[in-house]
Amino acid sequence: MTDLTIRAATTEDAEAIHALVTSHLDEGHLLPRELSELRVHASRFVVCDVAGRIAACAELAPLSTTVAEVRSLVVSRDFRGVGLAQRLAGELRTRARTVGFNTLTAFAHDARFFVRQGFSIVPHVWLPEKIMTDCVGCPLFRQCEQYAVVLPLQARQMYRPAQPRIAAQVA
Repeated sequence: MTDLTIRAATTEDAEAIHALVTSHLDEGHLLPRELSELRVHASRFVVCDVAGRIAACAELAPLSTTVAEVRSLVVSRDFRGVGLAQRLAGELRTRARTVGFNTLTAFAHDARFFVRQGFSIVPHVWLPEKIMTDCVGCPLFRQCEQYAVVLPLQARQMYRPAQPRIAAQVA
């Protein structure tokens, strides 16, 4: 795909994002989104633009000052299997790190994609930010069939043994 661009979404993309999300609700893996909400939060989305058509989208939604969530990761049926979801997830990971989030999370009915991206499955209670932001108002609260996955974004400190100091000779 030569005319493929991963870019930040704009409010002008909100209708195309809404159409993409809405067209995939029947698969049962997405929550519906209101067009008005997408217009307000369009800047949190990245989109895959293929020759002027939005072929995929994903949102980086802050849950707290340290935790952000991947939401509404959708790839058009016509463009599946070519790595767009992986590219969008990678872009969100980079943006989350750049902004200063410590953890990236997602909730999915099938966690395999996220596990392949380096996420780990964790208990929902490890993400109180998500529970308080979204879960307590959900009709499936305490009966959720989604997996919670997290990806630490902090660079892991590697152990480095102390270097021996060499005393300078005083003349």
